[in-house]
Amino acid sequence: MKSDSRKRGRLRLDERLGALQPIDRFKTPPKGWVRALRDALGMTGAQLGTRIGVRPQTVEAIEKSEAAGTIQLNTLRRAAEALDCTLVYALVPNSSLEAAVEARARKIATRELQRVAHTMRLEAQGTDDAAFESRVQAYIRDRLSDRDLWHDP
Repeated sequence: MKSDSRKRGRLRLDERLGALQPIDRFKTPPKGWVRALRDALGMTGAQLGTRIGVRPQTVEAIEKSEAAGTIQLNTLRRAAEALDCTLVYALVPNSSLEAAVEARARKIATRELQRVAHTMRLEAQGTDDAAFESRVQAYIRDRLSDRDLWHDP
């Protein structure tokens, strides 16, 4: 079943990305990684420029663009290689991917079931709130697929 393999994939990614938490360990230094590493190595801008194959002014522009968050990945990769580093690029979810899917499914199911409950109350056919949680779980299980979760209403 596709949703089962998608869930297994999510759980594998959650496991891999969990090693990157807490994310604040990777907070970019104020002047950027290129400048921080270059300074730590005792390398001048001119020396780094020679290693990359660009002028010292271009190194300054690279460092400023990284600090501003506008650097291109291929430029950052070249600078990393010149510093004998490896560029590591990742998108790290704020919560687990599985938790994000569960929260989104719950939100959709709750919204839909509350609409139905409201209509039934207007028709004097109120529903039992104690059974609401089991109806939410059943709605998620029976009516939602992963692909349904990300259509914005």
